[in-house]
Amino acid sequence: MDGTAQNSDTGRDQPGFLSRTFTGIGQRYQGLLDKSVPHGIGRWISTLLLGLIYLARVLLLQGWYIVTYALGIYHLNLFIAFLSPKIDPAFTDESDDGPSLPTRQSEEFRPFIRRLPEFKFWHSATKAILIAMFCTCFEAFNVPVFWPILVMYFIILFGLTMKRQIKHMIKYKYIPWSHGKTKYKGKDDTGDVIAH
Repeated sequence: MDGTAQNSDTGRDQPGFLSRTFTGIGQRYQGLLDKSVPHGIGRWISTLLLGLIYLARVLLLQGWYIVTYALGIYHLNLFIAFLSPKIDPAFTDESDDGPSLPTRQSEEFRPFIRRLPEFKFWHSATKAILIAMFCTCFEAFNVPVFWPILVMYFIILFGLTMKRQIKHMIKYKYIPWSHGKTKYKGKDDTGDVIAH
């Protein structure tokens, strides 16, 4: 009798079949994501191809424009978060003109830290395309709309949002990418050992 009670207690401590299955799937998925980290260009090319496949599907089916519009707005929000600093200088109280990156040698160097890192930007954008593609499999998401109005509204929204973001970058003197920035090199190592 004690042996059966002991077996039933240890059975409760072990996770169930579904829990083990989902944990295994999650670990494999995370492993694939971890392996893809150093391959940035390949990740973005695959996302671009996936987006083109999605657009071809929408154009061939001639529907699901509202899903495509929602996908575009979501991608715009991700892009703005990618361009924005993690700590918004507009909300810090360092001086009257607001904080800015150092302009003199004596000032402290503060690197640009994004609110949305590149990997999370890619991962969210890819998941959104896959979800939008899944939505095109269901007629319930095919809401009839006059798509040229959605395109014009998206273009206006994109223009106004980017104008505001560029003004913010100019006002607080930050550049969210490193292309074209001055790169400093240290002293060349001659290989000579200096003994004192």
